[in-house]
Amino acid sequence: MFDIDKWQEIFGTISKNKLRTFLTAFSVAWGIFVLIILLGAGKGLRNGAEKQFMSDAVNSLNVESGETTMPYNGLKPGRTIQLTNEDFNLIKEKINHIEYSSASYRGRSANVLSYKNEHAAFTVRPVMPDHCFLENAQTLEGRFINQIDIREYRKVCTISVPVKEALFKNEEDPLNKFIDVGGIPFKVVGVFTDPGNGDNNRIYIPVTTAQRAYNGKNNIDNIWSSIDKGGLENSEAIVNNVRTILAAKHNFNPADISAIRIENWSDNYVRIMNMLDGIKIFIWIIGIFTLIAGVVGVSNIMMIIVKERTKEIGIRKAIGATPSSIVMLIVQEAIFITAIAGYVGLVIGVGVLQLINMAGVEGDFFHRPEVDFNVAISATLLIIVSGALAGLFPALKAAKVQPVEALRSE
Repeated sequence: MFDIDKWQEIFGTISKNKLRTFLTAFSVAWGIFVLIILLGAGKGLRNGAEKQFMSDAVNSLNVESGETTMPYNGLKPGRTIQLTNEDFNLIKEKINHIEYSSASYRGRSANVLSYKNEHAAFTVRPVMPDHCFLENAQTLEGRFINQIDIREYRKVCTISVPVKEALFKNEEDPLNKFIDVGGIPFKVVGVFTDPGNGDNNRIYIPVTTAQRAYNGKNNIDNIWSSIDKGGLENSEAIVNNVRTILAAKHNFNPADISAIRIENWSDNYVRIMNMLDGIKIFIWIIGIFTLIAGVVGVSNIMMIIVKERTKEIGIRKAIGATPSSIVMLIVQEAIFITAIAGYVGLVIGVGVLQLINMAGVEGDFFHRPEVDFNVAISATLLIIVSGALAGLFPALKAAKVQPVEALRSE
């Protein structure tokens, strides 16, 4: 039941000690503010890491040509291991749990693209049809490179939105138009967009067409494959199988990790996410201890309040006040101070995070710092419980005061 007399007494006590109450409330508000900011920053780090990974397939491995560093079967170290189309087919057919695969040749070279009187420099990347799945690219118009393009060495390309905007003015439809790519005409068959950083500044052409156009024979620079859900837990075993198969084909020591460089993105992703989970736990520990410091301050203040009001408490007990009513009065005051102060700190913390998002403060590994609803509820409950505990012990001490002893106190 709402007791207006009790609340009047609480507000009266607060108004008599404004500075003390403010400093106490500030320590609690600061604790919850720091907790929210730290948690938001931790979430921003996680969002940034996921953004970096999610722009491409997380569950993937990348195989690149390398150079041997160990002698093997009478062969000296220093041999260059050149990947070929046959290696691509070998991995795709012989390795279990491979979902999508693509290969690239001269995939990082920039070329001047032109259409009519428009010219622009973009990356031209020769790829296989599965590449759109590995890049998480979305086709907006037309289609992506397909298997027929690969088989028939077609001079076709799919372009990104920035390329379309640079070459095709006045909203001209780029489909079935021919653009000049380093002196070779390619027919535009599709337009795509890609969430990856920098992945939109490119066009894709069939890898076999590039091999023929640039005298690349059947050479490829790297093979990129994704692992299905069944193989994620054993990604390292898949990497070892790939290395073993290629070692047998190219005659190098399977233990020579420089002969073929394999980057396991799924393993990297798991390691980084585990590290971020550890940082999150560390942030919670720091935030909670900061909050505890504020709550201890509340408890100390309540102890002082009890001491100052000892005579008053004695009079209350002398005229029939029960120990439980004394406890509830002090606990209620502690909860009120911590709840209000904590809520203010929570609102300010969330507001600061919102301002950071509105200002667009981001980095390669920092994106949209935020605190979700469940964390806000948990923080609120933590404030209430902390307030109750902060007032409980002084309240219990007050309830034990004997009326005669209280009346004698100065």
